[in-house]
Amino acid sequence: MIPNRVIFFLFDGVHLLDLAGAVTVFVEAICCGQSYDLRYVSPYPQPGSSSGLGFASVDPPGSVTVTKEDILIIAGMDLRRWDRADDALWVPWLQAAAASGATICSVCTAAFALAAAGLLDGQQCTTHWAQTTSLQQQFPRLKVVENRLFVKSGRIYTSAGIATGIDMALALIEERHGIAFASLLAKVLVVPMRRDGSSPQDSIFLQNRQHINHQVHAVQDYIISHLHQKMTIGELAEQVFISPRNLTRLFKSATGTTIGDYIQKLRKEKALLLLKSGQKVAWVAKECGFKSPNQLRRLVQPAKSMEVA
Repeated sequence: MIPNRVIFFLFDGVHLLDLAGAVTVFVEAICCGQSYDLRYVSPYPQPGSSSGLGFASVDPPGSVTVTKEDILIIAGMDLRRWDRADDALWVPWLQAAAASGATICSVCTAAFALAAAGLLDGQQCTTHWAQTTSLQQQFPRLKVVENRLFVKSGRIYTSAGIATGIDMALALIEERHGIAFASLLAKVLVVPMRRDGSSPQDSIFLQNRQHINHQVHAVQDYIISHLHQKMTIGELAEQVFISPRNLTRLFKSATGTTIGDYIQKLRKEKALLLLKSGQKVAWVAKECGFKSPNQLRRLVQPAKSMEVA
């Protein structure tokens, strides 16, 4: 079997998680039985990361001829280190890659590179919420979309900040191998849930996490991983070795919401996304920890029109 090829493009000043998040999705896909060949290219012999770590095992872009079967993922970078004087080192190669019909993806600020190469003219796209205005101003031909995890325009994907590269990579996996395998991969990666491109950047799975209380973070992680189960305050408190009363107080103080409300919002958001993907109501209700399909229907209607499972 000829392996699918995924080519990762690194600028100098690449953000590590922008790169590693998407890379890990495909590495785990290989571990779960799929065939992928991962390549790394950069216009610089030894590109550095925004956090100071350097890379050595990279090939020059010209050494790799991109084909329509390939996936090319450009990782986000520190825009302050993005040297436009070096455009000739990579722009023609990137344009040729797009012309080949390959799937082209950007993570976070790498959308600026796609825009600079003219690949996003007239197309919907997105980037990190803190850079959307700047992207639109610098490249007025673009149709920059706010508050989206990732946007697909033909064979070009642009994703928002940092961890959303994982969501985009999982979407690519789902397109090629189906939702069952993508869901399995998300579970292996301990990703709270599969979010699609229409999901907001301010997902409830990302909200209420700005605090620094490690015990509350641990409880939130446990809740997200066990939404299909019934959970009691006592059980959650046992996870962090404190009393139920103390946990209740700490959780509300750190997150601004109660444990019960937090669980209900998580279950509702997960259910809506699963229903949108075409799953049956009965299965979604069980997967999200609802007592019955009717309880789910009452909670999400009229937000989602559902057929009887």
